[in-house]
Amino acid sequence: MKNLLFCGMVAAWVVLGQQAVLAADAEAPKPGQRVALFDGKNLDAWDVLKCEAVLDQGTILLKAGNGMVQTKKKYRDYVFEYEWKALKADKWDSGVYFRYDSIPAGKPWPPRYQANLLKGDEGNVGGLKGATSKGLCQDGEWNSFKLTVRGTTAELEINGKPAWKATGLEGPELSYIGVQAEVAGGGQFRFRNIYITELE
Repeated sequence: MKNLLFCGMVAAWVVLGQQAVLAADAEAPKPGQRVALFDGKNLDAWDVLKCEAVLDQGTILLKAGNGMVQTKKKYRDYVFEYEWKALKADKWDSGVYFRYDSIPAGKPWPPRYQANLLKGDEGNVGGLKGATSKGLCQDGEWNSFKLTVRGTTAELEINGKPAWKATGLEGPELSYIGVQAEVAGGGQFRFRNIYITELE
């Protein structure tokens, strides 16, 4: 009788385990599937590091400090879409970092790569030849960026228009994506409608 009871319990555990695996597979995004990393409701997909970032009016508000709002997960090749708006009247500064896997001790940000959100330099990436454009952003308004990272190539669309395409990208294949808080010097920013599509 005890053996029958034990075997029944083992069978139940196996069934429950299979159901959990199937549920996880069903929830896991497939390559090519566009997934919301921020939908205005929570910051569950993000870690807030060395800064103050809050959910406010359906946006991520970079409120104070120098640090990062960083994805919990690392990504390989992807399309990363986001909308941003600077709240400072002039000389705003922030950015989105990609292709990094750590932040040096004692530093608020990684050394590279950054799709800049500095006034007059929006979308440009230092250290990546050809990753520059001008005149595609609207001051004081919401702007949309679509950053594609694949292998050694990166490209950017700004407000639906091609901005640049560049090769020579280096760094770890699996890497975080981080929104830079530079509030002390660059002012507050809002971010919304953040999506990622992982590529095969």
